Amino acid sequence: MLILIIAVIVLILLILFIIGIYNSLVRLRNQVGNSWSQIDVQLKRRHDLIPNLVETAKGYMQHERQTFEAITQARSQAMGAKTVSEAGKAEGALSEALSKFMLVVENYPDLKANQNFLSLQEELTSTENKIAFARQSYNDQVLFFNNKTQMFPSNIIANMFNFGRRDFFELETPAEREVPKVAF
Repeated sequence: MLILIIAVIVLILLILFIIGIYNSLVRLRNQVGNSWSQIDVQLKRRHDLIPNLVETAKGYMQHERQTFEAITQARSQAMGAKTVSEAGKAEGALSEALSKFMLVVENYPDLKANQNFLSLQEELTSTENKIAFARQSYNDQVLFFNNKTQMFPSNIIANMFNFGRRDFFELETPAEREVPKVAF
């Protein structure tokens, strides 16, 4: 009889342990989803600002058609990204196209003085900062989630209930991988 009571207590503790791990995995998965939503909101804002910035610049920059086309194409790809990995690559290409655009803007002093352009440029800069913060937050949540799903004993529960690994949001552009040249 005593053995039966001990077995029931051990079984109850085991069930409570499994429930606790499962609930923590669900919480972490939801935090990852929430963090991605924050990135998505900022990326949408960025995607909405770009056409206004380009239209403002078009009046001044008659000979920069290739620059405008590159931004438009990169924006379309970024908006069509389905996975975190696709979004990272597409957003990296968009960042690179925007960087080139801003370099070209330097050749147009009238455009740089345009109040509407300056306002849009400031909004875009602010959005870029928010994206960077949201990206860091998302990657932190992914790290917590992936650690939990890969470490013993929670990995057993994670495998039983199909809690799979999540991808980090990484912007990969050739410019980010290059070592900057410093010349004096």
